[in-house]
Amino acid sequence: MENKLYVGNLPYATTEDELKSHFSQAGTVTSVALIKDRATGRAKGFGFVEMATADEAQKAISMFNGQNFMGRSITVNVARPPENRPRNFGDRNRGGGQNRN
Repeated sequence: MENKLYVGNLPYATTEDELKSHFSQAGTVTSVALIKDRATGRAKGFGFVEMATADEAQKAISMFNGQNFMGRSITVNVARPPENRPRNFGDRNRGGGQNRN
């Protein structure tokens, strides 16, 4: 099992320190990353927590998945590697509704 966890349905006001403090109940937290919108800098409501060991990661899943955190029921599971999604740069310059034939 991996040590990196996905944490979803977080309140937008959550800080990395609050998340680290919460997950420290399950063991040693080695890193926390809240994902933010690049344009606005606002939190997207999910992030990643890395625990020191796989056992601690499993303990965190057992303790926190579906449980209340700051008024919301959070999702906690093993993080999956990012998917290789093609970047669609071709549509970037098609503004204004003009047909470029």
